[in-house]
Amino acid sequence: MTQYSKPRARKVRILATLGPASDTPEMIEKLFLAGADAFRINMSHGEQADKAKLVEHIRGLEKKFGRPTTILVDLQGPKLRIDKFAEGKVELKTGSKFILDADKTPGDASRVYLPHPEIFAALEPQTRLLLDDGKLVLRVVTVAPQKIETMVEVGGMLSDRKGLNVPDVVVPVAALTEKDRSDLAFAVSQHVDWIAMSFVQRPEDVAEGKKLIGGKAALLAKIEKPAAIGRLEEILELADAVMVARGDLGVELPPEQVPPLQKRIVSTARRMGKPVVVATQMLESMITSPSPTRAEVSDVATAIYDGADAIMLSAETAAGAWPIEAVSIMDRIAMQVESDPDYHARVQFTKISADATTADALAASAAQIVQTIDTSAIICFTSSGSTARRIARERPMVPVLVLTSHIATARRIGLLWGAHSVRTKDIGSFEEMVAKGRRMALRHHLGTAGARIIIMAGVPFGTPGSTNVLHIVRLTGDELKGH
Repeated sequence: MTQYSKPRARKVRILATLGPASDTPEMIEKLFLAGADAFRINMSHGEQADKAKLVEHIRGLEKKFGRPTTILVDLQGPKLRIDKFAEGKVELKTGSKFILDADKTPGDASRVYLPHPEIFAALEPQTRLLLDDGKLVLRVVTVAPQKIETMVEVGGMLSDRKGLNVPDVVVPVAALTEKDRSDLAFAVSQHVDWIAMSFVQRPEDVAEGKKLIGGKAALLAKIEKPAAIGRLEEILELADAVMVARGDLGVELPPEQVPPLQKRIVSTARRMGKPVVVATQMLESMITSPSPTRAEVSDVATAIYDGADAIMLSAETAAGAWPIEAVSIMDRIAMQVESDPDYHARVQFTKISADATTADALAASAAQIVQTIDTSAIICFTSSGSTARRIARERPMVPVLVLTSHIATARRIGLLWGAHSVRTKDIGSFEEMVAKGRRMALRHHLGTAGARIIIMAGVPFGTPGSTNVLHIVRLTGDELKGH
């Protein structure tokens, strides 16, 4: 007999990163039971063979709990780095000159080799260069084909192969390295649901990623470069979802600029009907502490009030000492925020205008009906998942049960606000749609006798993008007899 898992009581989704602290089947199951809705596999560390085992472990939950699992593979992206120093490290003094050049000789306190020739052509005088996650700041004085002369604005100790950030210009570096291409092909071969692209600067980067994925997974664009902010809507047009990658944004931008940018990215994504994930340092102190700071709790709550689809844990679950507790507290914060009487008014602060399509009009109508009459759930039949995304975009006040015959669609829904997906057989008639919608509402505890539910689907059934039916029915409570 099919096992039916009860949908989460909260709307926002929790994305947990797997790593040394959480890479066993037992730990992955504990994270799921604590509240993780989707799992992130970070390709910056480890071997592909180990990642294949993680995919297998996550998919094992699907069989055990009768719920589609959601896997996001995060590509590393290009990493700009300086080369080595003769002594291993040097001290750069504020106000001194420092040169980045094409000479492979180990560096000293006056110069170092920069193994990225494309950067020399991109820079201009007065451009900032950031070293070691922004701890050191250089200002470009002159640029020659093989030599960049800079002034040290913020000095400090600098060691071998530290990272270099170039926040003020579009860096002529492909968003996908050879490693990324290999990892992307691996992710597609593993049938993962989402692939996250790092270092996205322009819509062309997203187009290249989507071409390589070939429709076999959804693409999430990580917004971590200032250049991407200026072309945010163009990037979102092409991407299937977006992530506010606050760690890298906070390196390349002054920290005070990150909170308003987070709100802008979240509201833009919501307006365009694309899932949005808020990530990085959400419960950072829980890497070593069993409880978060009050400021971290407030930060997580803010993302939920803003209407983010998902909130992400990184090192907290991948390498921290308290991975299960981190998921558990995030789950509790979300439950508390969503039980706030003002929550829905705050979530609706972002004004969403329905596009001029039948599906958008019906999704907006469903959300309005929920506010007008007592309704327990919206039941949505979909092939591609686009109807579910349209409904979630409206942030309705009731759960959304997504019924689809496509396992890939069911799995991708795991990052979508308020949606619980179930893989089920196709329907063939209006009567069958109503009967199945009623049964599924009861099976998943989304209504009892007398409750109203909204059913949305497209006729002819099974045709992607044909949503044209909105039907309101009452449950009798005996729909499961004989089934």
